[in-house]
Amino acid sequence: MISLRDALDIVDENVSNLQRRSKKLNLQESIDKISAKRVLCTIPLPRFNNSAMDGYGICGDKNAFKVVDKIFAGSKSDIILKDGEAVRIFTGAKVPKSVESVIPQEKVQVHDDYIEIDLPYKKGANIRYKGEDINEDELILDQYELINSSHIALLASQGIEYVEVLEDVKVAIFASGNELKLAGESLEEGQIYNSNAPYLMARSKELGCQCEFLGKCGDSVESLTKLISKALDYDLIITSGGVSVGDADFTKEAFTKLGMNTLFSKVGVKPGKPTTFGKIGDCMVLNLPGNPLACSLNFELFGKLIIKKLSKINTPYQNFILTKTDQDITAKAGVNTIVPGFFNGEYFKEFKNYSPASVNTLNHCNGMIVIDSQKKRLKKSDLVKFIPIRWDFLSKRRVDFIS
Repeated sequence: MISLRDALDIVDENVSNLQRRSKKLNLQESIDKISAKRVLCTIPLPRFNNSAMDGYGICGDKNAFKVVDKIFAGSKSDIILKDGEAVRIFTGAKVPKSVESVIPQEKVQVHDDYIEIDLPYKKGANIRYKGEDINEDELILDQYELINSSHIALLASQGIEYVEVLEDVKVAIFASGNELKLAGESLEEGQIYNSNAPYLMARSKELGCQCEFLGKCGDSVESLTKLISKALDYDLIITSGGVSVGDADFTKEAFTKLGMNTLFSKVGVKPGKPTTFGKIGDCMVLNLPGNPLACSLNFELFGKLIIKKLSKINTPYQNFILTKTDQDITAKAGVNTIVPGFFNGEYFKEFKNYSPASVNTLNHCNGMIVIDSQKKRLKKSDLVKFIPIRWDFLSKRRVDFIS
């Protein structure tokens, strides 16, 4: 059995150098994809000096100005104002070089062909200058960055129609166990519906993966080997169950038969000790425990990291929110204890009466904490590192999220 930190190190080291293919997508289709290249600004924003207000552009240091022209947004004007002259101007309109300030219309007294203003006024007021938002050669989108709506706005401002992105991580998921039935099948005595595979499919899709459920197989080496062989061209294979020490646990044997290099097979974490990680060529393999809560919590520790590393995103590591407990929490010394619960913005509250086999627990939680193996108890108001599950909180560097 290895420590959780050592297991995370092994994942980190073995999923670092894999390459991903790229493709071009229409700008709107690139949302939530990973950029393949850096994109620099070619059109400064603003593109030209423009008015931030509806008002009057003035030239000179006076309190009365003759109005000589009018400029609308989108129109061209090469007018050169003389000292004591003004131009009626509207929000977004190009400001002539001779305009020293724009005075809002509500601060102007308008007469027939001239205006009066109150002194003093600030030079350069209400003018948005070329490049003050973003200038040429500034970074708009970094390589391996997750593209969000703010990137879409910046890319659109450059007239960019297509973006080069990395292909999605391909994940294969299957279910093992004669006692498990799929939705739509009838249950017999001693059987249950499989919830792990649908959860892993949904969670992987939430993380941006292209997923496929390859089906279920019986508890035999032959059936498992046949199913696994179909999945070796995927980036990641995820299974649940069949990785403990029972007589019918054939998963590790089937993967070994296909040449899997097992990198770890027991982790000092509760729940989730039998979690196994390995690879067959460039295909990563994650065998998770069969108990639903143990499966989902360990997916957050290992599966999410594997997927983020495979995707090449530049923020692959789980980050945390430092908070306090609202109660005493008991842990198991000697292993890292995963505690699901709810963070309300101020305190972390442990979800009570859960077990590794629970399906309902995460429905009432938005994250978890991982307690250090040397700790037997956390006291009320102890500082802890909350790990969100319902939203991503990621870092460019690996952080120690163990409380």
